[in-house]
Amino acid sequence: MSVIRVLIVDDSAIVRKIFTEELSRYPDIEVVGAAPDPFVARDKIVALKPDVVTLDIEMPRMDGITFLKKLMKYYPLPVIIVSSLTTKGGKLTLEALEIGAVEVVAKPGSSYTVGDLSEQLAQKIRAASKVTMTRRTPAPPSQVKESEPVRALAQTSQKIVAIGASTGGTEALKSVLTKLPPNSPGIVVVQHMPANFTTAFADRLNGLCQIGVREAKDGDTVTSGSALIAPGNFHMILRRSGARYYVEVKNGPMVHHQRPAVDILFRSAARYAGTNAIGVILTGMGADGAAGLLEMKKAGASTIAQDEKTCVVFGMPKEAIKLGAVDRILPIDQIAGEIIRMA
Repeated sequence: MSVIRVLIVDDSAIVRKIFTEELSRYPDIEVVGAAPDPFVARDKIVALKPDVVTLDIEMPRMDGITFLKKLMKYYPLPVIIVSSLTTKGGKLTLEALEIGAVEVVAKPGSSYTVGDLSEQLAQKIRAASKVTMTRRTPAPPSQVKESEPVRALAQTSQKIVAIGASTGGTEALKSVLTKLPPNSPGIVVVQHMPANFTTAFADRLNGLCQIGVREAKDGDTVTSGSALIAPGNFHMILRRSGARYYVEVKNGPMVHHQRPAVDILFRSAARYAGTNAIGVILTGMGADGAAGLLEMKKAGASTIAQDEKTCVVFGMPKEAIKLGAVDRILPIDQIAGEIIRMA
């Protein structure tokens, strides 16, 4: 068994201590060092050669965003952002993901127990360790160019699109949703993300897309030309009342160590939308969504998986493909067009 070497960069001694103690419980993860700021981190990265770095965004001497830009340019490594559950923290986290960070975890606090946080951090470290950084050389956010949106539907569709993603999913979702026309089918999305960060993520996408994008609230109607993002730390379930589709946002046990879980959404889409559904599984580690996508396909839904070449981590799509749950395997830039064709 190969051991993943981790460097913790955080100005909080308490966070460094909690992360070190919790990660020491896992035989496949070794904390090789900790640093209170980017200047110490720089030297330790060179000396210790970690596989993964956890990076606090708000630090003295040099902020995490500035350090991340330098790291991506001169010494690219898989980086997990550790951020506070604040509006500012959410916006900075999205900027970090655009620059090249691969995952995000919330600072220890009231939203998660230490046990939940420990398991999620370990999963994110495993996912990050599988990312090939040479494959990711993102342009600065202002220079990211999206290809042209796909042609609009001839008429409004009654289809429902359910999308699930994890590691690398924020950029993959941006690639898909920015290409969809204003009269696209109603969309429901689960992206593995901590609480509060999904609000900033939905707001960011809403400013970029032709469709409306917002964080889901319990009871929200799923309408044409809009996408609902499951809020972090809550499961999202698709329901139907007559011709109206709506979502239920609720608590509950983690599934595949995740809340929200893609399987929860996909299974509800299979039950309540059946042949009216299109299921899409994007980049991410693990198996969340694979079984649910198979249920969707068995219920008559059309299904799509992102291909290996364009995935940051080819885990969730791979598991779905292995189960026989996928109709079409496509690069990320072709998925929006296929959604419209299927609709």
